[in-house]
Amino acid sequence: MSILRIVFIPLAAAALLASSLLAQPVFTGIEIFPPEEYAARRAKVMAQLGDGVAIVLGTTEPPGEVPFRQNSQFFYLTGVTEPRASVIIDGRAKTTTVFLQPKTARQDESQYGPGMGPGAAAARTLGVDAAVDQASLTAAITAIASARRVIYTPFAAEVLGSQSQGDPTRLWANNATDPWDGRDSREATFIARLKVAAPGSEIKDLDPVINPLRAVKSPREIAVIREATRIAGEGIMAAMREARVGLREYQLQAPAEYLFKKNGALGASYFALIATGRNTYYTHYNRNTAVLVDGDLVQFDYAPDYKYYQSDVTRVFPANGRFTPRQREMYEIYLKLYQSVLTSIQVHKTPAECVKDALVKMDAIMASYQFSDSRIKAAAVKMVEGYRTRQAETRSLGHNVGLEVHDVGGLQAATFEPGRVFTIEPQFRIEEEHLGIRLEDMVLITATGVENLSAFVPITVPEIETLMREPGLDGVRTPH
Repeated sequence: MSILRIVFIPLAAAALLASSLLAQPVFTGIEIFPPEEYAARRAKVMAQLGDGVAIVLGTTEPPGEVPFRQNSQFFYLTGVTEPRASVIIDGRAKTTTVFLQPKTARQDESQYGPGMGPGAAAARTLGVDAAVDQASLTAAITAIASARRVIYTPFAAEVLGSQSQGDPTRLWANNATDPWDGRDSREATFIARLKVAAPGSEIKDLDPVINPLRAVKSPREIAVIREATRIAGEGIMAAMREARVGLREYQLQAPAEYLFKKNGALGASYFALIATGRNTYYTHYNRNTAVLVDGDLVQFDYAPDYKYYQSDVTRVFPANGRFTPRQREMYEIYLKLYQSVLTSIQVHKTPAECVKDALVKMDAIMASYQFSDSRIKAAAVKMVEGYRTRQAETRSLGHNVGLEVHDVGGLQAATFEPGRVFTIEPQFRIEEEHLGIRLEDMVLITATGVENLSAFVPITVPEIETLMREPGLDGVRTPH
């Protein structure tokens, strides 16, 4: 297993083709974005630093034989995927200095392959002003401290693979209150040491500067997310083709995971959420050990971590390949209500305005839908009324997706503007039967409207049943 090095994509047109993305696997240190992509991000940060400086730590080497993955904030600013790197961005001088371990300090290169190392060549590759030895970071901080300059650094705990910001935040909060633990995050420790090393400097949080920038994706980022979504959809469709009564939930994970790796994924965006029967009630059920039973629905939510970017797509399908009449009634009313929300999202509109438009469609659907089951109707009414209750205060319809599956920046912008990528995932539950339905699609706001990046993944009853009659990865058609 090689330790990843720098990651960039060769300079190309703003919109990258999926075919060119596929030609570039992610494990060999080849490129994801060109240096100017990261330089543009740093320039926006510099514009907000004033006379201050930003200091960001990269993550450490992993504590075992697992692939190295950089933390989100450091990767966003530099593209460096070397362990124990750091960066200083100077708002006054408008310069960027990256600090790298010398090659001799890294693990044996005869086993793990060469690293980048400091020097002029590294600086040129990274598109920064200097790439120097990590050992000189202390002297650089001392110089900043002597000038009493404001220091910006991330306050939130670092986010690594298969994580979103809420995950390490909860972890370190729990550690802090655990009487038999009490550890601080690496960021909290660094801030405490900065305060000692630079007592005359004000220490400010850099996250509020970076996070809004990350919430609006560039054309290059969108191209990678588009490909991550294509891979996610292929994985879901592979699971649909393989599904049959008698399999365990984790056996549907295998074909999706195969497709992820075959297409160059680093790993998974998050643990596989594969729920059948009563497990569908839980939005983040992940034990994945239950047996698929005839007459059950399967909820499948899984996506790849592709070139440091994520996707998030969910589909629901019958374990035996055919919806029963009752399943069809339950699924189709949910789908109609779900599509009411999806088709009401519009560029330059607020979330509340989109919900208002969706409710008009929902009310018309509920008035005309032929219910035969009172429990299904009650669940549909509850879903609609949930949207109506929160309409006045709705500032979000789902969650951003980017370097993290629940990406930073929120959806609290006044209006949906171009470059936003997010999902919607309303939940439908029949409480008495402990059953749920939840679909999820990747929404891209463009200059001219809205694009559903995952629209190609079958979602209607006929589409799903047709797909499930196709051969699986082994070429064998699953009997239904």
